[in-house]
Amino acid sequence: MKTCHKMGIQTVAVHSDVDSSAVHVKMADEAVCVGPAPTSKSYLNMDAIMDAIRVTGAQAVHPGYGFLSENKEFAKRLAAEGVAFIGPDTHAIMAMGDKIESKLIAKAANVNTIPGYDGVVKTAEEAVKIAQDIGYPVMIKASAGGGGKGMRIAWNAEETREGFRFSSQEAASSFGDDRLLIEKFIDNPRHIEIQVLADKHGNALWLNERECSIQRRNQKVVEEAPSTFLDPVTRRAMGEQAVQLAKAVQYSSAGTVEFLVDSKKNFYFLEMNTRLQVEHPITECITGLDLVEQMIRVAKGYQLQHKQDDIPINGWAIESRVYAEDPYKSFGLPSIGRLSKYQEPLNLSNVRVDSGIQEGSDISIYYDPMISKLVTYGATRAEALARMEDALDNYVIRGVTHNIPLLREIITHPRFISGDISTNFLPEVYPDGFKGHQLDVGTRRELLASAAALYITAQLRSQKVLGDLRVSSSPVECSHWELCVQLEDGSHSVEVTKSGNVYTVEVDGGKVEVSGQWNLASPLLPLTINGTHRTLQCLSRDASGRILLQYLGTSFKVRVLSKLAAEFNSYMPEKVPEDTSSILRSPMPGTVVAVSVKPGDPVAEGQEICVIEAMKMQNSLTAVKQAKVKSVHCKPGETVGEGDLLVELE
Repeated sequence: MKTCHKMGIQTVAVHSDVDSSAVHVKMADEAVCVGPAPTSKSYLNMDAIMDAIRVTGAQAVHPGYGFLSENKEFAKRLAAEGVAFIGPDTHAIMAMGDKIESKLIAKAANVNTIPGYDGVVKTAEEAVKIAQDIGYPVMIKASAGGGGKGMRIAWNAEETREGFRFSSQEAASSFGDDRLLIEKFIDNPRHIEIQVLADKHGNALWLNERECSIQRRNQKVVEEAPSTFLDPVTRRAMGEQAVQLAKAVQYSSAGTVEFLVDSKKNFYFLEMNTRLQVEHPITECITGLDLVEQMIRVAKGYQLQHKQDDIPINGWAIESRVYAEDPYKSFGLPSIGRLSKYQEPLNLSNVRVDSGIQEGSDISIYYDPMISKLVTYGATRAEALARMEDALDNYVIRGVTHNIPLLREIITHPRFISGDISTNFLPEVYPDGFKGHQLDVGTRRELLASAAALYITAQLRSQKVLGDLRVSSSPVECSHWELCVQLEDGSHSVEVTKSGNVYTVEVDGGKVEVSGQWNLASPLLPLTINGTHRTLQCLSRDASGRILLQYLGTSFKVRVLSKLAAEFNSYMPEKVPEDTSSILRSPMPGTVVAVSVKPGDPVAEGQEICVIEAMKMQNSLTAVKQAKVKSVHCKPGETVGEGDLLVELE
């Protein structure tokens, strides 16, 4: 819509009833509600959308990133009404939207392809036989799929059967098409894609690559352009094959050809997305092209304005996908809630934030949990990474759990900085799951000193009476304190002295100087710690000294007490933690798809108990021990919240 406004084009937004106050609705010149919250009744409801087009007299439709963006029937209906589809023609969507057909076309166009079965897999047992013929591991994926949905990796027959079941269910739920295909899984590859742009006059360009190897559950998390891995020869070979494929299906519009690249720079066609990609801004940063503007021009029938030699690689761009997810659960299980505080880091230079939400927006179970695409740009990769680090530290999101701790750890990890990445990066770097930033001696001191200084600042502020002109009878302000700061690893004795805005903190045998403006009303806390600039966030604090502090991207729980209060606190009884081995709680908000047990049933360790669907992804919940089912507190079709009790064991 920003591009349309720039081009002087009036816009119409369609929305569900729960999105009536969404950002895209407010940006549009007109807005039409197309149904209730469930996607099948609103954003996938073609009849309602066609009615909206007729009522408003819209001349063209840009389908966005998902929903109907690669739906051939929708494109056909628009064509029948004489409405332009800002995307490729129907035959290209049909050819590339079906992974089986697209692979055959790619082979015919001399594009490198992955070995596999070039047909539809109809049953779980047929899937097992095909997988054994290809050789494990294999990738089971939806023929009509994309975005990581309907995809499973199987290493044996049992995982193939399970993968067939979940992939077909997810495919049916997300795309209305449960057909599956199976191909060889290339272990430890890179995921690199080529952006293509073609017009209706036979011209096609490749706009360089995007490195998309940092993924969880086959969904991208961090992307960058260009890739650290490709040399000019490989880049050109991939670009030329991508253009060959686009021309083979008479493609017109922006599209993306995705490849898997092995350690020897052999590359294999994965799929073609016949739409604008979520990560397109990083291509715009390094080429200077507005891809949405190019799509609109192509849809109108104009020829491309550029030749292949005109396409540059200027600088480096990185995109972090900011999600409403808990990164400590499987690298990101969905979180829902209302954004009680939301502040994008647009005060920083060369930072771009593409978002469809604002302060007060609700993140619901109905749609993808993405909050925004955070993009930074620099003349070099190091510059872009440094800007991303600052941007993540200055991004304020309250009311939902988010994945900024994971994003910051990824971009500062030595392996990522060196470019040593693959699609297995997250499980390799965090084999026991993501645990947040791990403090060393120096950073622990910084955190403890910052917490102590913040506590003293709050104490001193609370002693002042705003607007009181009377002569104070209170003693002269204290400048030395003895405190106890409790962190997860234990209690730490701290001594603090204050001079102006500078605190000198002695902790764990070292001295730390902390200074700043100490604006407790601001969500951001810019500090200088031993000469290094850091931006912290005080997420919460209470009168008992408990402070939740976001430091180096991760939230740390600390408690600051006076020396006397700490002595008394040692006599307080500790709360006994809940025995989680005998109960199963929902790890995320979602809908119960299936319950596999009933009271009295015996269950083995690892046995499936129920399936929860959240944001169109199905998650199997299993028993952590051998036991007997005591009671079941959920049934298929019910909506559950994070932490809700599902099943009790005995």
